Amino acid sequence: MEEIYFRNQQNCEIVQAKPETVSFLLNYSKSLKITQAKGIQFESNLN
Repeated sequence: MEEIYFRNQQNCEIVQAKPETVSFLLNYSKSLKITQAKGIQFESNLN
């Protein structure tokens, strides 16, 4: 497992997200509400 991880790590490149993308994801996660009822999950966006 360690060898596989080490080999894959060498092929990765570091990317940076734009501030707009980070802001969008944070705002979306704040407005997302997950409700469970009788074993069923409902996702709703509160915007």
